Amino acid sequence: MYISFIQELALGKVVTQDEIVNIVNEEHKFGKTFAATNGCFDILHVGHIRYLQKTKSLADYSIVMLNSDASVKLIKGDSRPINNESDRAEILSALSCVDYVVLFEEKSPAALLERIKPDIYTKGADYTLETLPERSIVERNNIKVEFIEFVQGKSTTNIINKINK
Repeated sequence: MYISFIQELALGKVVTQDEIVNIVNEEHKFGKTFAATNGCFDILHVGHIRYLQKTKSLADYSIVMLNSDASVKLIKGDSRPINNESDRAEILSALSCVDYVVLFEEKSPAALLERIKPDIYTKGADYTLETLPERSIVERNNIKVEFIEFVQGKSTTNIINKINK
């Protein structure tokens, strides 16, 4: 398998937004494909793992656009995240189905998705193309969208609720 110098340098690592843009641009020159997804990935569970494995299966490389701590608080409230962004990023980068992890500060990954321009963008099946917040970005950049089914009953919220009982 061909791995370029820039790819080898950052494989399985947490990278900056500028680095991931450069990696994608360079590897696209060699016909390599990228699937990207986003999320908080606060307490990993089997639903996350299956989702990330499916994302990876769709392209040569996978990118997780990870909500920063500030971003998670905007979405989930002041009691979250449980695990800080450094820990979440390190755990994700250790998974064989995750090639790159890149943090974003905003509530939505829209600006980062616009910069990366992956070949495929995965989202949970609770979305449709019509309800996808990033719809205009994926359409404008010809990014294919794959909706991935959830594993019933598996969620970080359910884990937290069970612990709190």
